[in-house]
Amino acid sequence: MNAKDFIAIDPGVSGGIAYTDENLVQALPMPATVHDLRQTLAILCQSGAPTVFLEELPKFAGRMSGSSMATMFRNFGRIEGILAAYNARIEYLRPQAWQKALGLGDKKTHGDRWKAHLKGRAQALFPNLDVTLKTADALLILEAGRKLAK
Repeated sequence: MNAKDFIAIDPGVSGGIAYTDENLVQALPMPATVHDLRQTLAILCQSGAPTVFLEELPKFAGRMSGSSMATMFRNFGRIEGILAAYNARIEYLRPQAWQKALGLGDKKTHGDRWKAHLKGRAQALFPNLDVTLKTADALLILEAGRKLAK
């Protein structure tokens, strides 16, 4: 298997990317520009066609503004296009699926502590990493994707 067999992406502008690197897990915040994103994914995909666990975007985002939705979907499309150019295998994971696979509960249960809860779970799973709010979801998507791929 290649060094970076698994990549997980939380596609939000304030999301992140997590990946395996010779069985070590690494994470980084979402690159700020499309050029930085392309460069990052080129590096991660250079050793072959990895499996990428890409979080699916919701069809309805509740109170999110139209401009925020547009930005989120634009970033998602950029990621899909870049991954397709590098022949990555994309596995789409709905938030409910990866959260259920890890027994994380739901936002309703944790209320406004939801993001802190996810960060805490990512810190527990990856104690040697500096987990941030930007990288926590990507790390959890990676863990769930690897679990579901078995």
